[in-house]
Amino acid sequence: MISLLEAISSLVAAGVDFVVVGGVALRSHGSSYITQDLDICYSRTRTNLEKLAEALRPLNPRPRNFPDELPFVWDWSTLQNGTNFTFSTSLGDIDLLGEVAGIGDYADVLANSVDIDFEGFTAKVLSIDGLIIAKETAGREKDKLGLQELYALRLALENEAEK
Repeated sequence: MISLLEAISSLVAAGVDFVVVGGVALRSHGSSYITQDLDICYSRTRTNLEKLAEALRPLNPRPRNFPDELPFVWDWSTLQNGTNFTFSTSLGDIDLLGEVAGIGDYADVLANSVDIDFEGFTAKVLSIDGLIIAKETAGREKDKLGLQELYALRLALENEAEK
């Protein structure tokens, strides 16, 4: 299982512009959803791609299910030549998303994010409303339970705000 906090902490420490999305975002809002990977939406500027490549380098990222005997070059230009990536790393699986369905690119995702404290450091996380949009747009069977929790969390927050 991925050391999610360590991976997020590495990205924050390196000054990478990213927003946590997916299962870790659900968990950070109080969901009981269990996840085995880290999904982030990242800025696609060259400076950020360089920071992202450098931050993940010690984790030995490699495309998931990519044959071991085939060479793979890990650097910022590899990231520049694609948008969405699924990597295996020494900490576990990390998915890099240049855009999130239903929301848009990094700037749109950032506009739909909130700051969450992760045991001593802060990271941007997709908001509950943003997660609902993304999960509804994806329309995957595996997201249905998470959506029910997100609806309940949103309602609880609305009720709390009314008090």
